[in-house]
Amino acid sequence: MIKSVPGLLYVVATPIGNLGDISARAREVLATVSRIAAEDTRHTGQLLRSLGIDKPLVSLHDHNERARSEALIAQVIAGESLALVSDAGTPLVADPGYALVRAAQEAGVRVVPIPGACAAVAALSVAGLATDRFCFEGFLPAKSVARRARLDELKGEERTLVFYEAPHRIVEMLGDLLHVFGPRHATVARELTKLHETVYAGTLETLAVRAQQDADMKRGEIVVVVEGGERAAATTSTDLRRLLGALLSELPTSRAVDIAVAATGARRNAVYRLALEMKQTAPEDTADATQRLSDP
Repeated sequence: MIKSVPGLLYVVATPIGNLGDISARAREVLATVSRIAAEDTRHTGQLLRSLGIDKPLVSLHDHNERARSEALIAQVIAGESLALVSDAGTPLVADPGYALVRAAQEAGVRVVPIPGACAAVAALSVAGLATDRFCFEGFLPAKSVARRARLDELKGEERTLVFYEAPHRIVEMLGDLLHVFGPRHATVARELTKLHETVYAGTLETLAVRAQQDADMKRGEIVVVVEGGERAAATTSTDLRRLLGALLSELPTSRAVDIAVAATGARRNAVYRLALEMKQTAPEDTADATQRLSDP
């Protein structure tokens, strides 16, 4: 059995819904530390009881974190071991804990991550969007004017975007995403790992309409994953269309797209969609296309 080490701060991920997602290591650390700092002691108390663990709890949330961090770190330096948990998932990811971890580092206390569930990563894994590079934005501003202003700043972000949203704001949020970003692909994941887990995928337009019509979509914890923006000059320019047209006349679609991406730096999924659009709107056989390109 793992024993917690005196003088350490453990940052412990807990389940985001399904209790089966607690790791054996997290369970053992929670069972052996001196005390546990929790975002909500009532919520964490329920989790500990379900695990058969009885440990002293101290609240640590946005409103008291800075005031309590010094005393907690002093206890760790004196020989206690401390675990930090949030209400669900990985602490510090859109949750409290930053001030405590920084105070521990400044005091020379070792901070040990106990990894586990994270709603943002879980949603990314089922979004069907690029995951090699992504940007976690957490919660957007609650008011539409401020939300649209922030989205306007993110409009040119090329990485996949990940947001958290409250259920009562999801309709307005998707409407603002559509207004600012246009018809991008996106995924709305709600109640991940729970009984009513649902993943909706489509364009922002279809998702915005569904959110208005589907009452279930407006319930529970929600993660929204949105396709990143395009590189400004490449994917909408006449030059790209001309290049892609020439390539499509000589090569299979996939190969033509690969070359266009390498030449322009545009995102592959955008170039591929453009290639399909060009083939659908101007259907022609390769011979005719090649002949026209060679005409004066």
